[in-house]
Amino acid sequence: MALASGPATKTLIQRYGSDIELEATLTMPHPITSPVAPDSLSLPMILKQRRLRLAAQVEFPVVLWAGGRSSRNYPANTYPFRASSHFLYFAGLPLPHAAIHLYDGTLTLFLDDATPADRLWHGDTPPRDEIAAQIGAEAAYPLDQLKDFTAGAATIPVPDPATRLLQSQLLDRPLTPNRLHDHDRLLAEAIIQLRLSHDAAAVHEIRRAATITVAAHRAGMAATPHAQTEAEVRAAMEAVVMAHNTTCAYSSIVTVHGEVLHNEQYHHLLQPGDLLLADLGAEAPSGWASDVTRTWPVSGQFSPTQRDLYDVVLAAHDQCIQQSRPGVEYRDLHLLAAQVIAAGLSDLGILRGRAEDLVAMDAHALFFPHGVGHLLGLDVHDMEDLGDLAGYEAGRVRSDRFGLSYLRLDRPLRPGMAVTIEPGFYQVPAILQDPERQQRYREVVNWERLAQFADVRGIRIEDDVLITETGSEVLTAALPTQADAIEQLVQGELSAQPQSSQSRQVVNREC
Repeated sequence: MALASGPATKTLIQRYGSDIELEATLTMPHPITSPVAPDSLSLPMILKQRRLRLAAQVEFPVVLWAGGRSSRNYPANTYPFRASSHFLYFAGLPLPHAAIHLYDGTLTLFLDDATPADRLWHGDTPPRDEIAAQIGAEAAYPLDQLKDFTAGAATIPVPDPATRLLQSQLLDRPLTPNRLHDHDRLLAEAIIQLRLSHDAAAVHEIRRAATITVAAHRAGMAATPHAQTEAEVRAAMEAVVMAHNTTCAYSSIVTVHGEVLHNEQYHHLLQPGDLLLADLGAEAPSGWASDVTRTWPVSGQFSPTQRDLYDVVLAAHDQCIQQSRPGVEYRDLHLLAAQVIAAGLSDLGILRGRAEDLVAMDAHALFFPHGVGHLLGLDVHDMEDLGDLAGYEAGRVRSDRFGLSYLRLDRPLRPGMAVTIEPGFYQVPAILQDPERQQRYREVVNWERLAQFADVRGIRIEDDVLITETGSEVLTAALPTQADAIEQLVQGELSAQPQSSQSRQVVNREC
């Protein structure tokens, strides 16, 4: 099915940054349709390669469940279905209530055909055997036959409790998220190794999500001069996501209260002196995610103090991306961001002291309390259902330091890995008004100088970065980060359409 071409969709495409390449790439598939893949590989071939790589690491059978729909307030009113990402990685399609059995590179699908009631309320869907052919399954059975295939099988618990209870019953053992044992733990470790480095099909889909995300952010900037509330800007951004038959990868953050890191309130009025922080990412129909943040002035022009702090955050963002390449420790990128921010705040007179000393005592975390980013893939925070098992290299544990406790990723970068780079500056009352922290940092914070930056609640600049063999590629580079370009986009002086669909390559020839 071709991209919807009604008047409203055409208007969105013309206004908010789609071009011929985007329109051709972003088709709107049937709910059960193979995701777009590189020309050289079909979906069954992609999934077969993934199964074979898993089989090279585990010798026991594996059963993965897709999960089911969760009730919103009563059984017939459900949230949109989202399959388990581990299931999606090997099955390729979001199939509610399905399960797959993997062993020695083979795939067996377990799925019930639609009932007459299902067809009445939800329409026809392809039969089980046709779906099995789409994903390259060697065999397919009704779901009630799964019990004959669970002996000795490992699994990963799914998010929804009803399916997790079914997993426990069929496998005859308790399953608790983040507390995996024996073969389940070995399976998780094997899948992590596969999903840490994305194959060509995964990268293709992340690019797809990123392209839509860039267009959505441009839409938000273009809508701001005419909007009265955060909700109106959010609507303009999510309209672009929906127009491409995609969904948001997470709850959008579109707020003038950027100091609330995961703000999900949208009722605030937009005032001329406000900064609007928008953290929104599209999820492709195949499940692969994008995650981008931009911060822009509601008026279309940064104040001098806003511009000063924006440039500090941008310097941290740019330097971290410049250093992103195979072998570099992600923790070191975080500490680099912390040091650049500390140096910038010292230059502005907000902090006192040498950047190295300020970071050593975690003074930067007063204003930059989170990690510099995270893994990106089928989950926007990829594989965080496994806790720190995915984000932390074996043998490493999360620090309890103020400046490191929220670091989500502590591994060396490797080719094929997708990460976000998202430094920020925030004035969080719960941190800055904490008496204990005020006492601890009384000698290094110039509170009077800080008060002169009261028009900055929160700034974050985030891009999606693919680690290549020689450096990195910014998948979302079509969305500007420079303050002048941001102002021009909001003011309508810079075309809302991306100037180029090419991502920015950052090559380091020393690696």
